[in-house]
Amino acid sequence: MTTTAPTTTASGRLRAADCRIEDFVAVVDRVTDLDDFPLAAEVVDNVLVYDADELRRTSATPEGREQVQAELVRALTTGPGVAVFRGAFTDLEPVDRATAAFDAIIADEQAAGGPAGDHFAAPGANSRVWNALEKLAVRDPETFVDYYGNDILALVSEAWLGPGYQMTSQVNVVRPGGKAQEPHRDYHLGFLANEVVERFPAHVHALSPVLTLQGAVAHSDMPVESGPTMYLPYSHQYLPGYLAWRLPEFKDHFEEHHVQLPLAKGDAAFFNPALFHGAGTNVSADIQRTANLLQVSSGFGRAMEAVDRAKVATAVYPALRSRRAAGVDAATLEYAVAAAAEGYPFPTNLDLDQPLDGRLTPVSQVEILTEALAEDRDPDQVAEALAGYAERRSNEAIR
Repeated sequence: MTTTAPTTTASGRLRAADCRIEDFVAVVDRVTDLDDFPLAAEVVDNVLVYDADELRRTSATPEGREQVQAELVRALTTGPGVAVFRGAFTDLEPVDRATAAFDAIIADEQAAGGPAGDHFAAPGANSRVWNALEKLAVRDPETFVDYYGNDILALVSEAWLGPGYQMTSQVNVVRPGGKAQEPHRDYHLGFLANEVVERFPAHVHALSPVLTLQGAVAHSDMPVESGPTMYLPYSHQYLPGYLAWRLPEFKDHFEEHHVQLPLAKGDAAFFNPALFHGAGTNVSADIQRTANLLQVSSGFGRAMEAVDRAKVATAVYPALRSRRAAGVDAATLEYAVAAAAEGYPFPTNLDLDQPLDGRLTPVSQVEILTEALAEDRDPDQVAEALAGYAERRSNEAIR
């Protein structure tokens, strides 16, 4: 699925300094051949476009479903990495009811006040609903069932991730004048700073894209002037892309060569999370571009045992503090902290852990303990911080 250029260092790591725009251009300078994807209806700007009703007919049998899903996997791996599904929702009533529920949620949250953050874009004219899936289920269960009981969403999600996938969503409303996002890659590695990404071995760079699937359902008609998602087909095949997307020459190439496809209400688009992409600028006069952004995760992205990390971290902090005072070396304490605490801050309640101040991730438990040790904080203070961390991730945090 990904090119191995540039070669890894002797340590098995990729480095931002080794990313070469020439290698990237060689990867993305491709033409999508419709003959290679016989189930697709057409190719538009190098992007595969499928007729959802045709896929429904073809996938009506177990054999046909396997055929469709095998082609979709090829589209997202050796293909351009992005596919559009025209008419994913044949009945638009659930889409409209979901839009009304999302609008009500936005109004309620704006009235309540609080911070407003966004990923890869400055907060401002746009509106975003975090954890829109759960909020829709609680506000309007019937609409939730009618909306997510959609065969195309399930078909593509299962094709990429197999059974047991986990659906989440965030609603994004881009109003006239709403600015584009920076081109980027997505969750997981796409949310980490380059100095952190460089610490992961090369095979994890290849693994990250197969842990999630990115998608979007159009809740309004989206002509190009409304700023639908910008894509750079085939860019997911550049292995060090999780390091490259922040580099100026790669951003410039994206700006010059990205494509945008108009969508109609009820259409859906799915893409490999390693694809360079970003929401476009809404230059229209009156179009409220509304999309339900889907992030579907592998059911395997979990540990085997359920461990209360907050309890563990709270319990061991006094021992960590005393060992530090006794002169135990920093590396030993770092290893103990890594075993005790969560080093990765997701999943969380993004209403309470907003991506503010330029961060794409909230503070992790490991960071809480590390900072507490460095500042020799009182155990009660640390226990309070860890309790707050756990509360923001509890099932009741959204209530």
